[in-house]
Amino acid sequence: MRVAEPGKADNQLLAALPGKERRRFLAGCQPVELAFAQVLVEPGERIRHVYFPTESFISLTKPLNDPANLEVGLVGDEGMLGISLILGVDISPLHAVVQGEGLALRMNVASFRRELARSPALERKLKRYLYVMMSQIAQTAACARYHVVEARLARWLLMTQDRAHSNAFHVTHVFLAFMLGVRRVGVTKAATSLQNRKLICYSRGNITILDRGGLEAAACECYAADSACYATIMNHETPDPD
Repeated sequence: MRVAEPGKADNQLLAALPGKERRRFLAGCQPVELAFAQVLVEPGERIRHVYFPTESFISLTKPLNDPANLEVGLVGDEGMLGISLILGVDISPLHAVVQGEGLALRMNVASFRRELARSPALERKLKRYLYVMMSQIAQTAACARYHVVEARLARWLLMTQDRAHSNAFHVTHVFLAFMLGVRRVGVTKAATSLQNRKLICYSRGNITILDRGGLEAAACECYAADSACYATIMNHETPDPD
């Protein structure tokens, strides 16, 4: 297993902590390798660990009519899995499955709660991230109701590229249909349209983003709204009053 560099946080939430608090928090984390399609928690299950992705990314889905699911959130190195603990709730409301394999930092719930109590900076940062996640989930609900599959697929590809930090990644039609909550034929039609416009290259589950700007233009406004929300809430924190 690869080992994280001591004191170095490749997760944006942890990197934003003051040095001493960040080093203490990282000392209590275990680097773990997450595998594609690995289920980390099911709805209604007790949360036993929190995860801070550094290379991996995690899909949050809401079960619909079995076996259908709808993706309502995506967690990469900008966030964490287990944010409901900030509210004192240790029951997962969502299904969490690894969408992009790679490293993450894991901490058990008891240790996380101790760190949360010791670090006002961590608590403030995670409360703001909770707001961002609530906004993302609400945006996705509206997106699924009102926007066409092609625009939703473009949004999803942009979100995935942001977290994969790569122009190329692997995902099948079946998994895309699962994530978007639509039939496989709908995904095929949307992906073909994006490929015909030379925005992406798609073959045997391998997707390459060819034209980032064009893909942003093809996506619904939900992608820009999500990005603006994160930038505003997470990067412009109001200082504590004296």
